[in-house]
Amino acid sequence: MAGIYVHFPFCTSRCIYCDFYSRVRKDFPEYVDALIREAENRRGFLKGVPPATLYFGGGTPSVLPVGELERLVSALSVSFDLSRVVEFTVEVNPDDIDSAKASGLRSLGVSRISMGIQSMNDNHLKWMKRRHTAEDAVRAFNTLRDAGFDNISVDLIFGFEGLSGQEWGRTIRKVVELSPEHISCYQMMGKYASSDDDACLSQYLALQSVLAEAGYQQYEISNYCKPGFQSRHNSAYWRRDPYLGLGAAAHSFDGEARRYWNVSDTDAYISGAPLRGEVLTDVEVAEEVIMLGLRTSDWIPKELVCKNPSYSGLVGSGALIESGDRVRISPASFFVSDELISSLISHI
Repeated sequence: MAGIYVHFPFCTSRCIYCDFYSRVRKDFPEYVDALIREAENRRGFLKGVPPATLYFGGGTPSVLPVGELERLVSALSVSFDLSRVVEFTVEVNPDDIDSAKASGLRSLGVSRISMGIQSMNDNHLKWMKRRHTAEDAVRAFNTLRDAGFDNISVDLIFGFEGLSGQEWGRTIRKVVELSPEHISCYQMMGKYASSDDDACLSQYLALQSVLAEAGYQQYEISNYCKPGFQSRHNSAYWRRDPYLGLGAAAHSFDGEARRYWNVSDTDAYISGAPLRGEVLTDVEVAEEVIMLGLRTSDWIPKELVCKNPSYSGLVGSGALIESGDRVRISPASFFVSDELISSLISHI
């Protein structure tokens, strides 16, 4: 399965936790022109395979006028066969969503929305420099529902200083009441991360427990969904399927060993800065297969990791689960998956 990712490096303001490339600016038409040129120049990248997913991420795609997004989608349909796209996702912020924007996105053929809620605590939202309140998030969610969206994902953040177990539980319950089809939840990293590892673990386990009770399936370290609502686009990344990335800082992968990326500079991208790239070694490919595969609830071939000195101990402790010639990380060990994966790829 192939996919197309389009990066929109625009934000009205910067959130404290964001490490994605973005700019606070509004030269939308010039940027869309550059995206259209790149799409035309790279129309052969997917080797004639029609994309199954289309993902507009950022940054904040929802800050763009619907007319600019429509112009881009129209151009993409000329460069690529979009007739087989089964999932078209656009990332949005709650404060960008009104009935006109929601209806406009539906008219473009968008089938899935990913909305950054992050918290249901207004003090925490203000601290993160988010522009919306908890009430705004609920209003935006309901506006999207009224517009006909039946596949909505929301993002949450845990593991930051000042987040109590009680407040975290309240945020989870409020989100479950909205009943989104998908929930992505990420631990705060960097200087704002909590220094209390036990508290972070407790918050992660609480998330797993509440969402499981509410009928959500955990299919990746940070991702939960109602049955049948896995993110097809992101799942393709973890399977190492080919994808084309368009836009400043966007990455592409040929499905085998070649990766490419655009310059992380909007002005340079608009001016036509060339792609950069690399060819992965056999060892790097093997490391990726293990690292990406073990992030999910899917299985990887046992032969990839069974010769590692730590393997037997990890199986014995229950951190790894075996089934015939396959293996995966136990959901109970997802929180420490980075350490487990590092140990398993250390002797490739």
